[in-house]
Amino acid sequence: MQTDRSAMRRLMALIAFTILLLALLLRFDRFLAGLRFLAGILSPFLIGGAMAFILNVLMRFIEERLLAPLFRKKRPGYLRALSLLLTITVIIALLLLLLLVVLPQLTATVAGLGSTISAGVNRLVRWAEDQFASNPQILQWLENLEFDWQKILDSVIAFLRSGAGSMLSSTITAAKSVFNGLVNFFVAFVFAIYLLTQKEKLGLQCRKALYALLPRKAADRTVEIARLACRVFMSFITGQCMEAVILGAMFFVSMTLFRMPYALLVSCLIAVTALIPIVGAFIGCGVGVFLLLLISPVKALTFLVMFLVLQQIEGNLIYPHVVGSSVGLPSIWVLVAVSVGGSLLGVAGMLVFIPLTSVAYTLFREFVYQRLKERKLRVR
Repeated sequence: MQTDRSAMRRLMALIAFTILLLALLLRFDRFLAGLRFLAGILSPFLIGGAMAFILNVLMRFIEERLLAPLFRKKRPGYLRALSLLLTITVIIALLLLLLLVVLPQLTATVAGLGSTISAGVNRLVRWAEDQFASNPQILQWLENLEFDWQKILDSVIAFLRSGAGSMLSSTITAAKSVFNGLVNFFVAFVFAIYLLTQKEKLGLQCRKALYALLPRKAADRTVEIARLACRVFMSFITGQCMEAVILGAMFFVSMTLFRMPYALLVSCLIAVTALIPIVGAFIGCGVGVFLLLLISPVKALTFLVMFLVLQQIEGNLIYPHVVGSSVGLPSIWVLVAVSVGGSLLGVAGMLVFIPLTSVAYTLFREFVYQRLKERKLRVR
C-alpha cells in the first residue's frame, strides 16, 4: 500500500513537471518577460548581494587575520563593525587613488589625442615612406594619403548639432535614469551592509528553512553545494584580483625600465581589464599599442613583444598558482564558460560563469566517480 502511494506521488510529480515544462516552452517569451520584470524589481537586492559577497572577501581577511589576533577580548560585534568600516575605507581609498592618479593622466591624454593622432599619422606615413622607398607603387599611395582633420572635426560638430534636439528632449529621461540608478545603488549598498553585519544569522535562518522544507538528505546536499559554490567563488575573486594586481605591477615596472610613455595609465588599464578572464588583458594591450603607435612604431612593437613575454609568464607561472588551483577547472572548460557567459550576460557573465562551471564540473566529477565505484569499474 505504501509502495502504491509512493509510486502515485512520483507519477503526479512527473505529470506536473511535464505540464510545467510544456507551458514554459509554449510561452517562453512571456516567461522571459516575467524574468526581466522580476529582475528589474529585485535588481537592487541582487546588486547588494553581489557587493556583499565581494566585500566579504576583504572583510573576512581583515576580521580573522588582522583584528582577531589584536583584539581577542573584544566582543564579536565590535570586531565585525570595525572590520566592515576598514573594508569600506580601503575600497574608497583605492578608488580615490585610482581616480587621482589615473584620471588626470587620462584627461590629458584625451585632451591632446587630436594633435597626437595627427602627428602620429604623419609620423607613420614618413616611417612607411622610408621603409617602402624601394616600392614606387606603395610610395605613391602613401604620398596621396591625406587627412583633413578640420573637415573631420566639422563633420563631428555637424553630427552633434543634428542630434542636439533629440538630446535635449531626452534630458528628463536621462535625469530620471540617473536618479533611479543612484537610489538603486543606495538601496543595494544598505542591503549589502545589512548582509555583512548579519551574515551568520541569515545563514542560520536559511539552513533552518532548508531543513524544514526539504528532506534531511536533500537539505544536507543543498548545504554542501552552497558551501562549495561559496568557497569556489571566494577563491576565484581573490585569485583574480591578485593576478590583476601582479600583472599591472609587472607592466608598470617593465614600461618604466624601458622608458615608455603612458606607463601608469596603460598598467592600470591592463590591471583593470585583466579582471575579465582570458580576453581582458588583450583589451588593455590593444589600447596600449594604439597610444604608443601614435608616438613611435618602434615603441609600440617593443610594447607588443613585452606584452607577449609577460603574458606567457603570467599564464604559465602566475595564473595557475594564483587562480587555477583555486578554481580547479581545465582550460577548455574555462574557455567554454567565458564564451557562453560573455554571449549571455557580457562581462558579468564571464566573471560569473567560470565559478559556476567549476561548481558544476566538481559535482559532475563526484557523480561520475561515485557511479563508477558503485559499478566497480576502472576506466583507463
